[in-house]
Amino acid sequence: MLRLSLECGTMETITRFGVSIEPALLKKFDRIMKRKQYSNRSEAIRDLIRQHLVNEHITNPNAPVIGTLTMVYDHHTGPLVDRLLEIQHDHYQEILTTTHIHIDHNTCLEVLVLKGKTRNIRKLADTIKSLKGIKHGELVVTQQTI
Repeated sequence: MLRLSLECGTMETITRFGVSIEPALLKKFDRIMKRKQYSNRSEAIRDLIRQHLVNEHITNPNAPVIGTLTMVYDHHTGPLVDRLLEIQHDHYQEILTTTHIHIDHNTCLEVLVLKGKTRNIRKLADTIKSLKGIKHGELVVTQQTI
């Protein structure tokens, strides 16, 4: 183990380990690493590990998560706006904030920032995405702490 001194004066323990990898796989990894502008393989591997840990965490229906639901919709579609407001008021504990943008005369983009158990957040997102008039909706969730 190495002791690494950070600029703020704290000490963090770093563990070095070796990885054996086929040359063709490493070449593909290096191309992706370069395209995503990683400064070194360690940073890229750390991000892959973090992503895997987050993916594992969010499969647990009881895990606490935080995320966003982004949706694009036609606000002239039937009672859609009223239904969205009703759902949002029913789920005020999971919805931390919303942002609403008018794309054009008919189309809106809305982002909900969500926090709660995975199962509840996914159910809420599915309910909203299935409403008539929602053109596109995408849920992105992550661990609250990594």
